[in-house]
Amino acid sequence: MSLDPQTTAHLVAAAADITFVLGATGMIEDVAFGSSELAPAFAGMRNWVGRDWAETTTPDSQGKAREILAEAGTGAARARHVNQQAPNGPAVALMCTAARTARGHTVIFGRDLRPLSSLQQQLMEALQAVERDYGRLRQMETRYRVLFQMSAEPVLLADTATLRITESNLAADRAIALLPGSAANRSLTDLFDPSAGPRLQALLSQARAAGRAEDVPLRMAGGVRDVLVSASMLRYDDNSFFMLRLATGQAPEMRLPGGEARLSSFLSVAPDGVVVTSGDGSMLAANPAFLAMAELSSFGEANGENLGRFLGRQEVELDVLIANLRMRGPVRLLQTALRGALGSTSQVEVSAAEMAGQGQPAYGFAIRDVGPRIGGSNTARGDGMPAPAANLAELVGRVPLRELVRDATDVIEKMAIEAALELSSDNRALAAEMLGLSRQSLYVKLRRFNIGGAEHSEEEA
Repeated sequence: MSLDPQTTAHLVAAAADITFVLGATGMIEDVAFGSSELAPAFAGMRNWVGRDWAETTTPDSQGKAREILAEAGTGAARARHVNQQAPNGPAVALMCTAARTARGHTVIFGRDLRPLSSLQQQLMEALQAVERDYGRLRQMETRYRVLFQMSAEPVLLADTATLRITESNLAADRAIALLPGSAANRSLTDLFDPSAGPRLQALLSQARAAGRAEDVPLRMAGGVRDVLVSASMLRYDDNSFFMLRLATGQAPEMRLPGGEARLSSFLSVAPDGVVVTSGDGSMLAANPAFLAMAELSSFGEANGENLGRFLGRQEVELDVLIANLRMRGPVRLLQTALRGALGSTSQVEVSAAEMAGQGQPAYGFAIRDVGPRIGGSNTARGDGMPAPAANLAELVGRVPLRELVRDATDVIEKMAIEAALELSSDNRALAAEMLGLSRQSLYVKLRRFNIGGAEHSEEEA
């Protein structure tokens, strides 16, 4: 069957993204597109009819284009990567092959390689990202392994199922070497005196249940010495391990005068929370009352944490409070909120002062729960509803709901603004930040509720 060039191009268009029909001399007689995405890239290419197809490719691809034409008559043309010039834009990568027709025409079949190139580029970027992450992990592992080995206290890892020691640092190796028996393939139970077995099992059970267990005094095997042992759980893939720290050094006993010793003893049993922080708000010490208010089982969960995680309706409140301590001295009976680790919130009063001493600044906080009490103040009803809300409730049925909602919103806004101004010591920039408002919006509300005087607001603006 004999077909004209245009009909031939349309028939084979479905087999390729782009099809060139060439005459016997290699001149382009027609072009057909089988891909709607490729056609815009070659807009205007039909003007190339009558040109040598090899010359329409990029210089580095012209040799391969002529090889394709030469092999077309042999019936063994191989597919080659050819960069086809585009009239209006960058060259397009095509995978081209050729076939010779009975009438002496050559048909070039081209497949668009851009999707494949895009996938290859994405794969390369993903591989590079994985390699970077793997490199960072290797660096982190190296750093932590160096720290692990340099630790002055014995630290070791043991399998939770068998209690066999799987890894230990240098300090632990030296301590284990002093114990009787073989140092190879040790079990945790071999490190301690048999009389310490029940307390060791209790320590490990607590670590399994809570993830960590605080210091417990245990006697080493052979009656060498007593050590304080703490444990925590580590999980890796499908395996879990105990990490034990053996505090062999004995802290010097602190001897306080009689009055100071009694004061220290009182703070440990005081019903109000007491917290000591560093200059940036990180907790250095806390008494059991605060731990109970913050829903913490031990100080280990709070050590080094910022007090702002628990104290204040917003974390910025602690920064404002510390700034006031630095500039104006002690703060007394500040009304705020305490957020527990398990999600509860309680109303508290906070008094704070900077602690005198050498070195870095430190601050002490006394925190008292002032939540609803039986027979307490009239700021709340018996059912716990605040007084302003109770007054609004009495208006139900006498005032339309829309007016009630508007009045309640006004009351809440005014109370929040007054509380923010009190907390920031009338620093309106800080108050606006705490409320999540711009300064201009805060000034508008100050004038609306007649808080602090409109003249003052306009002067600040």
